[in-house]
Amino acid sequence: SQAEWEQLLTNCSAFLFYGMERFMSHVLLDWLVAMNIPRCRLVILLDLVRSQQSYQRITNSDSHKSCLRTALERPTETAMLLSLTGVVSVIAPQWYTSLEENAERLETLFENLLSFGKTTGQTVHVLQK
Repeated sequence: SQAEWEQLLTNCSAFLFYGMERFMSHVLLDWLVAMNIPRCRLVILLDLVRSQQSYQRITNSDSHKSCLRTALERPTETAMLLSLTGVVSVIAPQWYTSLEENAERLETLFENLLSFGKTTGQTVHVLQK
């Protein structure tokens, strides 16, 4: 529920979303832009995973949205919206990916951030290779 999203985002220093399709297709735009979440230093979005089922679901959902609303769900716009709510850093993919590739990204993120103690920037650099 939106209340659970709000509870998670307002009470964390880092937030990880690991899911199908676009993160913004799971939250209400009006709710997100009204939030103030400066304690959340890092949001990691491992979204943009597409399957045939998720594609059908998102296509049906998008048909009920305006072009502007759908545009606000794109990766760059999502990062900007999160930044405007107070999030300091956002790590997110630009293109659609597979479940396997996202699982590899998650492993690389955790390994570099937690095991090796690399900074967010250093970790993103590793992901880009």
